Amino acid sequence: MKHSRSFKSKFVKTGITGALALMFAAYSLVNTDYAIAQSVTATNPTTGLTQTIQDNDKQQASIQYHIQAKLNEKDMTLEGTERITYLNTSKDTLGQLVLHTYADANRSASTQADTFEQSNEQISQNSKDKTPQDFLGGIDIKQVALAGGQALDYKNENQALTVQLPDPIQPGASVSLQIDFHLNIPYGLQRISYYKDIINGAHWFPVMSVYDEGKQVWNTAPYSRTFESDYYTSSDFDVQLSVPEDYEVAMPGVMTTREDAEQGRKIISAQANNTREFVLFASPNYTVASVTRNDLTVEYYYLDNEPGKKEIAEQYIDQAFQAMDFFGKKYGQYPYPEFRIVESYVENVAVEYSRLIQMGQMSTDSLPEKDTTFIHEIAHQWFHALIGNDSENESFLDEAFADFSMVYFQEKQGDNLNGFNALRFDSEPVDLAIASTNEEAGDMAGLLYYQKGRQAIYQLYRSVGEEKFDAFMQAYFKRYVHQNATITGLLQTIEDVLGHEQRKEMETALLQPNFVLKPEYQLSLEERTAYFHDIFQLQYQQSLDLVSDLPVEVMNRLMAKVLQDELLTIVLSDQLSKQADKQQEAIMGQLTAFFNTSGVKYDVVKDRGDLKQKMKSEISTSNLIVFGNAKNNGFVQALKPSIMDRAKQIGFAWKNTMEQPHASGAYIIKHPYNQNRLMLHYFWNEDHLSEEAAQAYLLQMQNTIGFTNDYYQYYVMDEKGKEMAVKKVKNPIAHYFSEE
Repeated sequence: MKHSRSFKSKFVKTGITGALALMFAAYSLVNTDYAIAQSVTATNPTTGLTQTIQDNDKQQASIQYHIQAKLNEKDMTLEGTERITYLNTSKDTLGQLVLHTYADANRSASTQADTFEQSNEQISQNSKDKTPQDFLGGIDIKQVALAGGQALDYKNENQALTVQLPDPIQPGASVSLQIDFHLNIPYGLQRISYYKDIINGAHWFPVMSVYDEGKQVWNTAPYSRTFESDYYTSSDFDVQLSVPEDYEVAMPGVMTTREDAEQGRKIISAQANNTREFVLFASPNYTVASVTRNDLTVEYYYLDNEPGKKEIAEQYIDQAFQAMDFFGKKYGQYPYPEFRIVESYVENVAVEYSRLIQMGQMSTDSLPEKDTTFIHEIAHQWFHALIGNDSENESFLDEAFADFSMVYFQEKQGDNLNGFNALRFDSEPVDLAIASTNEEAGDMAGLLYYQKGRQAIYQLYRSVGEEKFDAFMQAYFKRYVHQNATITGLLQTIEDVLGHEQRKEMETALLQPNFVLKPEYQLSLEERTAYFHDIFQLQYQQSLDLVSDLPVEVMNRLMAKVLQDELLTIVLSDQLSKQADKQQEAIMGQLTAFFNTSGVKYDVVKDRGDLKQKMKSEISTSNLIVFGNAKNNGFVQALKPSIMDRAKQIGFAWKNTMEQPHASGAYIIKHPYNQNRLMLHYFWNEDHLSEEAAQAYLLQMQNTIGFTNDYYQYYVMDEKGKEMAVKKVKNPIAHYFSEE
């Protein structure tokens, strides 16, 4: 899973977008008779590591599902019957089976994933015909029986279906169950939900829990509200789904279609062997773009609601082929004949599933080659779908490896912004281990698993070199493909392939708190400044491009212009009291600290003599930031009539505002005598700001120049720092960074 996909598809998602946002704030019927899988051993000629390799084409998985279901599109319910054959591969005798009923997370708003909470609130406001109950749903178990027909005792509580067996299953033995269920699909955006013309279908049927042989317990944890709980056993699926004949359906596996006996409907069958999870997406308005290369078919299910989307979908497909080829060579071949991408209405979150990924709305001005979240989700096919893990307790194993792989791919594509440079800077140490559980990580999960986690992998990569690292990854893949890996297993593989010292180093990085990337692998100060400059330059411009008719005079645009290396002059007020002078320097210092970090060059003028000399030369070709009381700033006094005229063009009552006691704020206009440049004036009408007003002033100053905030033309605050007047244009991505 990856948050903050690309806001609008064209808006480039880089590995440091979150860090940049923080800088502004302060700075995703089966035959029961079969043989237990046979294994073969092979020795990697490069590493000497002996591997156990499952012959996936010749053996059946330990869990098999045969599902027959019917989608009732009129009331958004689904009726289903599933037969599950479960092979006891443990050494324990099992008296019960446990299945997850994650759809029951939607029985209450208090248990639904808060990932989609903000989106659902917005949907609720725009869907007056829907009640809070419509946003809820769940799965009702109608019957559980042995395949032979004997009804079984069961209970379905807290998203766990526990089935009591009449006879315990011995090690190596199997049992077949039949479960009849009824699913109520909630309205809105959840992993299982419907909104407008798309059905999102994760967790739509009871699925087997993972049995922990070491602890002799089943995994019964409900689905995480804050992160992911995608912990499954690779299984074989044979699914037959009845849908209206005009629906397109995306599911993993090889799909075929035939007519249903019921008029106006069809049955879509899917066969997906050795697959970790089985999801479905359905819509009467999906169009499918499909390309086959080298026995792999990549398909994009999208809404053809904008001219040019077919071409963009094909570009995404091409990018998918490139990424999958890269990961196949670096780690191990993608073993399935198909891979699917689905468009959905889910914003700000992209989600990985087996053999299929869910993306947000695609736009015709998308840049597939720069959509790093798209690559992150594809990488999850290796680190989640093929190599599984307990994503509730060891999220590092999928999220960190997916994010490192995203950066690895971009690096080898020659992308200096989204390649390794994106992780070669480090923040302060975090007093938590990278290998923390989701509960332990809390709000720090993103920083730990994505940022710190991928840095720990990068440190291993740099320590051993690319050739040895790739050999290790290939060994790790062979050892755990279609299995569930653990951090202990990862460390053991590192030791087996790369040696004890490398294991110790990674063990420290993952299990001890306060990991920081080694200094020799970090960007130098000069490299970091240049990197931030290039990133900000791109982000500002693309943020501004989100609004086609955006006025020239917005504060964010001044930042975009100086990041394009246009000249910038800062003009300070003079003839100030000591307190006012000190405050002006502090406010300017806050701003220039950001400029210095992002490589923006600027000149500072305070002396009126210097100002007079430069008025008709440097300043005439420069963008301007002017500070202080209008009466104390030489530039404002010299060009007051022109400034007032320019301010009138944006609807700013300059004279009245400057005469208002205790008022402060900022406005941006075209340069008084150069319409190709901008002037931003941070003003206050008294000698200095009160302490309370100064704090609010600094925060508002930061907010109004950031590319993640609304586009301000002016704002005015009172003596307590409360906003009295404002003129701004809504930034489409601003709410993604809101703390509300």
